[in-house]
Formats: sequence, C-alpha cells, structure tokens
Amino acid sequence: MMCSHAAPSLADLMAKRPSPAGAASLDGPTTGSRRRRLWELPAHCHCPVVGVGLPLATLRRLVGKACGGQVQGGDYTLHSGAVAESRTRNRVSELLQRELDTRHAAAIRRFAAAKSPAELLRMWHLAVADGATPGAFWAGLTHPRCDAATQDVLCNDMHMLQHQAGANVQVDLAKLDALLAENGVLARELARVQERSTRQAAEHARGNEEAHTQLALAHTALVAKDTQIAFLRGECEALRHGLPDLEPRQRLREQLDHALQLLTATQEANTVLRRKVAASELAASTPAATAMSQPQAAAVAQPIQLFLRQKTVLCVGGRTGNVADYRDLIERVGGRFAHHDGGLEDSHALLDSSLATADLVICQTGCISHNAYWRVKDFCRRTGKRCLFVESASTSALERSLNGIAADVPI
Repeated sequence: MMCSHAAPSLADLMAKRPSPAGAASLDGPTTGSRRRRLWELPAHCHCPVVGVGLPLATLRRLVGKACGGQVQGGDYTLHSGAVAESRTRNRVSELLQRELDTRHAAAIRRFAAAKSPAELLRMWHLAVADGATPGAFWAGLTHPRCDAATQDVLCNDMHMLQHQAGANVQVDLAKLDALLAENGVLARELARVQERSTRQAAEHARGNEEAHTQLALAHTALVAKDTQIAFLRGECEALRHGLPDLEPRQRLREQLDHALQLLTATQEANTVLRRKVAASELAASTPAATAMSQPQAAAVAQPIQLFLRQKTVLCVGGRTGNVADYRDLIERVGGRFAHHDGGLEDSHALLDSSLATADLVICQTGCISHNAYWRVKDFCRRTGKRCLFVESASTSALERSLNGIAADVPI
C-alpha cells in the first residue's frame, strides 16, 4: 500500500481499468480549439507524459495530496500508480492535469500558434533541437490539431530520446567519476601549492619586515651622522674665524662697550636739557591770568605736558565723582581723555575698542571688576601698549603716577 491514509489506496485505484471508449479517437481529422485532457490521451502516452513532464518529488507530493496521506512506496511504484490513475478522470488525474498545465504554460502558449499537424511537428522538432522536450511533448499531445500520425511521431521521438538520455546518463556518470577522480588529484595538488605559496609569502613578509627595519635604522644613523657633521662644520667655521684675531676682537669689544656707555650718558643729558627748555618755553607762553593756582602751574610745567600732548589716554575704572577731575587733568596738558567704568555698566566690547584706540591706558585697580582688570592686562601685554596701574582713586595720585612715567620716557 502506497498511502498511509485510511482512504482507498492508490493500489485499489490502480486495479480499475477504463473502458476502451475512455480515450478520444484520433482516426479522423481533428477540429475545434479544445485541448485534450490527460485522461483523454491513449494509455501508451501516459507513461512518457508522467515520467518526463513531472519531477518525482512533485509527483509524490501530488499523489500524497490526492490520497490524503504520505506515499510510502518506491519511485517505480509511485510512477506506475500515477500512470494507471491517468487513464480515468479522478482526483489524481485532475491534480496531474493542473500541475502539467501550470508547469508547461509557456510551451502551451507557444504551441497554440500551430494551425495544422505539419506546423505542430515543425514546432516539436525545433523544441527537440533546443532540448526543451518536456513542455513541448505535453503541449503537442494535448494540442487540438494533434492527429494520430502526429501523436505517433511525438511518442516515437520521445521514446528514442529517453533511450538516448539513458545512454547519455551512463556516459555522463562515467565522465563524472573520471572528473571527480581528477578533481581529487587536482585538489590535493592545489592544496600543496597553496601551502607552499603561503609558506613562501610568510618568508617574504618576514624578509621585507627585516629589510624595512634595517632601512629605518640606517636612515636614523645617516641623519645622526649628518647632524654631527653639520655641528662639527659649524664649530670648525667658528674656530677658523675666531682664533686668528681673538685678542684684537676682545679689545675692540671693550672699546665698543665703553663708547656705548658714553653715548647713553650723552643721550640722557640731552633728554634732561630738552625737557628743561620745553618747560621754560611752556612757562613763558602760559598767560598770567590762568585759572590754575601757582602750585598747579608749577606741576603742569613738568614733562607730563610733552608726554601726553596729542595722545589719547584711556582711564579704566575709578570713582564716578573723580572722572571729571581726571578729564580736566588730561585735557589741561593737551591730551585726549577716554573713560570706561571697568565693567560695571559699559560692555566688554566697548572696552576692547577703547583699548585699541588708546595711546596710554590708566587702570584704577581699586575700582574695577576682575574680568576688566585681566582683559586690560592681557591686551597691554600682547600689544606692548603702555599701561599705568594706579591703586588710589584720587586725582593727585593719578598726577604723580603720570609725572613718574613721563620722567622715564625720552623726549
């Protein structure tokens, strides 16, 4: 029994035989456009149709589906039962018919163009030449224009093709065995070659690594030697220029130092004289009816006037009540006064622009924010701009600091 289901087995169905009138007669000319069904084909056509048109796995699945269980028999039993069931219309033959039409739908559409048995045979021979025989065989046998002679040609050709295929399979199996043996030999030889190549590649890689290491060491040694040579050449050049006239050069250097000292002293004396002359000229040109008191006039007639004349003085910080006195002091000696509160109300961007335009910066360290103090100090350090740090907020302290810095600047 081929099926494990309790329903009627395929063997029981195989015992049935169709009546001689079950197959359609092809003695006369075929008319109409209806294709023949599997159970309408002659009995001798079922074996090649089932054997060639359907793979064994598909056939086993379809028969198992029809029987309602798993098919237990071998391939030959399965094939024989399916051929027997194809003689009548039943569950098995209907499933086989549907599968053949679906699997070979392309061939069926292609053969539908044939309008005569001769055209049908021509298309069959073309399919045989192309090796597309399973679909062409099914499409040709079930074609409306397939008469008895055409059917015999198709069956005979398929019979011989199966013989040739069997012989070719034997030849192919022999060739396959030979190829497998040759492939084994070549695979072993390839493994030996790959092993040898891997070993040689590893040896070459080690050699290249050693060569690169030696090259790097040689390059380092060469650089060190070039550096040493350059250093020694510099020393030789210095000795070559220094040894022949060493004592005369020392005497000349001493004379030069003495001359520089005399020049410095002369310049300082000239600076003092110029300041005195300028103070005298300024005192002579100042009106007697000035608003300044006599001590203030004497103080103003100091080098501070020459130092601050036509210069912009930025005062950062300080008390608000003293700003007017700061301005009066700076403008009285001919300078331009600018003020920033040190970050209390004025913005830091305004501080940066004021620092950039000032010639002298006065930083009231006692009345300024920490941020503004460090910004002023960093800006003057980077730009080299002169900055005067004053701890006391009084006008007199500011005037003393300006006189002190003006005395150190040459006119």
